[in-house]
Amino acid sequence: MEPMLIHITLVVGLGVLSQWLAWRFKLPAIVVMSIIGLLTGPILGLIDPKAQFAQLFDPFVSIAVAVILFEGSLNLDMREVRGIEKPVFRIVTLGAMLAWILGSLAAHYIADLSWAVAIVIGGLFIVTGPTVILPLLRQAKLKPKPAAILKWEGIIVDPFGALLAVFSFEIVQFLVLREVSGKTILFFFVAAIIAVLIGWILGRGIGWMFQKGHIPEYLKSPVVFIVVIACFTVADEIKHETGLLAVTAMGITLANMHISSISDMRHFKENISVLLTSTIFIMLTAGLTMKTITEIFHWNIILFVLLMLFIVRPVSIFLSTVGTDLSIKEKILIGWIAPRGIVALTVSSYFAKVLIDEGFKDASILTTLTFALVFATVCAHGFSLSWLAKKLDLSIGEEPGILLVGSNDFTVAFASKLKQLGYPVLVADSSWERLRVARKAEVDVYHGEVLAEQTEYHLDLTPYEYVIAATELDAYNALVCTAFLQDMGRNNVFQLSIRDQEDSREDVDEIMHTVRGRMLFKKGITWEFLHHKMEHGYTIYNTKITDEYTYETYLEEKSGDSLLLAVSKQGKALSFFAHDQEINVSTGDTVLSLQPLKR
Repeated sequence: MEPMLIHITLVVGLGVLSQWLAWRFKLPAIVVMSIIGLLTGPILGLIDPKAQFAQLFDPFVSIAVAVILFEGSLNLDMREVRGIEKPVFRIVTLGAMLAWILGSLAAHYIADLSWAVAIVIGGLFIVTGPTVILPLLRQAKLKPKPAAILKWEGIIVDPFGALLAVFSFEIVQFLVLREVSGKTILFFFVAAIIAVLIGWILGRGIGWMFQKGHIPEYLKSPVVFIVVIACFTVADEIKHETGLLAVTAMGITLANMHISSISDMRHFKENISVLLTSTIFIMLTAGLTMKTITEIFHWNIILFVLLMLFIVRPVSIFLSTVGTDLSIKEKILIGWIAPRGIVALTVSSYFAKVLIDEGFKDASILTTLTFALVFATVCAHGFSLSWLAKKLDLSIGEEPGILLVGSNDFTVAFASKLKQLGYPVLVADSSWERLRVARKAEVDVYHGEVLAEQTEYHLDLTPYEYVIAATELDAYNALVCTAFLQDMGRNNVFQLSIRDQEDSREDVDEIMHTVRGRMLFKKGITWEFLHHKMEHGYTIYNTKITDEYTYETYLEEKSGDSLLLAVSKQGKALSFFAHDQEINVSTGDTVLSLQPLKR
């Protein structure tokens, strides 16, 4: 067991390290994982997952893919697809069919595969799974419409790609090998319908138990986890690869029951998904051989990949979206972005074995072909998505946005200065009267309760990286910080200092320590303090730091009762002065401060 434990620790650790390196250096995570997997596997020979995990390898990968796909389908709320139903439906039906036909033609005439193998692999290559598309969307900051279309396509088409490959194989057996009958083909469709029913029934059942309180809070995540595995296993036992369809149906069912418990556990599922994605991708790439890697450079494989990138995908998207409201720019972006991932690698390895056993010797190249397409699309799309989105004006920009909760004289003045510096800002409040100040200052506003469930369907939060809760209610500020903590990150969620007039200092310190938000500005800067200053003529100033006017000079000359608020960096990064943070101010930075009105 000791070597096994070492290998598990190494694989999981490399996966998490890949994610951290991708975050630290702003690289596509899948690219980093692929490179590390290749380095530690076939190149350096440090790990060989297939040999080291033996019989556990395939079941673990299958279960992990099922959990990842389920987690992705939990995001498919039907309310989100309003307004984009037509292009999404066209892409996942007509677009997928065109991609299957064109991909099969390319596989036969360019990759030199027999028609039987080409049709099977053509069906599989329609997938653009959530394991690769969702991380890319988080990094690229696309506008809502193209981002939603790519997300829905990636999650819905993933199980259908695997099923299409299975269906293609059944057709090959029926037409070429004469080993199956029409009843077998019919059973395939029946099994797919049964898989959907299994997923729907289990989703409704779990949802009902949650709503009626039959499962305690601490058991909800474990119960969902084991039910997902059971859903996948039962459906897959009926017919291979239908398990992915079942877990997708289960996830969509739960997502559209709008149960608060599902929203609460979504972040747990996301964490599990990130861990599994990292681990599985390291295992799959490390399990490749040097022969597979060297075969990638054959001219027919390179030409096939180029055709899939520049002909098959764009043509299938443009033809399938004729008559929809997608703009040319949106069609170009969606037609370019189609990274393949874990499902393509796992399913292709399965069919390579099955087709070879059936006598199709050319199927031995399927693993090489799949990895070439996966690696090429991950690299090409991972590095080009942000650039292309900016060129097509489908990106929200690099400047970090700020959501200020609570409309008052201070937040409006602060938002106005940040807006002047080029940052996206939004002031949110549930009162039209309080928002009147912000509207008069021509600052973007959101009227509504930011903690309400429907907010995410009416307010696009993609541009905003920071949240500042600055209302007069300390408890509400804390709730806002708690609500946005998982999405924004602890370092990016701020609230004003807590009042201590009615509490002992120890009680306040305890609240400040446990509340889920960083305390903004220096100690003692409460809502009352800022309100008092604004009433007495204080205003917010921007001061540019130069070689002649250094930060040290600025600190010496500023008013004694002025308050440092934030620093705008040269590269458009933004740092807020907080209790627990020291900010390095350099030449070229701009300091924002609250000072008495200069006479």
